[in-house]
Amino acid sequence: MHMRYLEYVILCLFLVIAGCTNKKSIIPDNYFPSEIYASAQKKLQNGNYTSAIKDLEELENLYLSGFYMQQVQLDLIYAYYKSANLSMAKVSIDRFLRLNPIHQNIDYVLYVRGLTNMMLDENKLQEFFGIDRSDRSLEYSREAFNDFSQLIRDYPDSKYNIDVTKYLVYLKERLAKHNLCIVKYYNKLDAYVAIVNRVEKMLRDFPDIKATQQALPYMEKAYRELQLNNQIDKTEKIKNKSKLIFR
Repeated sequence: MHMRYLEYVILCLFLVIAGCTNKKSIIPDNYFPSEIYASAQKKLQNGNYTSAIKDLEELENLYLSGFYMQQVQLDLIYAYYKSANLSMAKVSIDRFLRLNPIHQNIDYVLYVRGLTNMMLDENKLQEFFGIDRSDRSLEYSREAFNDFSQLIRDYPDSKYNIDVTKYLVYLKERLAKHNLCIVKYYNKLDAYVAIVNRVEKMLRDFPDIKATQQALPYMEKAYRELQLNNQIDKTEKIKNKSKLIFR
């Protein structure tokens, strides 16, 4: 999936040697690891991810080293994600990042981790019926937001950043709406300090999102109740500025 032709040839040769020397392998003697890898690649290309995973897991059990093990693990990450085996995808991703912190494909791994977290947070049935889920926990959306933010920050030239930028807009809107629900809940409790802290965080993280603008009156009210007049004036200026953006 992520190899040039020459690298593939080298991998095949190495796997042949591994098949001859690894006596503990459960793979039959007449079935070379290179054949298993070729089979796994064909299955990945055909979308037969579950079967490809079995082949790749067999190869992983051979305890290959260096580039060869890394490539098998990258293919496994892809196959787990595409087969919607999201728990295994996250485990494999986190392990890969821990063991290979400077690998040349870290941007790809971060990209797939972000996609995995987004998929974990989706509920297609509720989205189909248009149910607003802004008030529920968005743990995985926050993780996806952090993954994509890290990708853009650490790998500004990554080819995945065009898609990532679009996903970040979606996630910012989703998270800002969730924070607005929390602000409204705090308002019912007259928890004014909590309101101020939450809206200030929204201003830092989502300054250009409409839900943040909608949270500003709650912060202004909180400052009035707390009798912080200087902060009231400051909030009023922010409100006026945001009106120009969203008018």
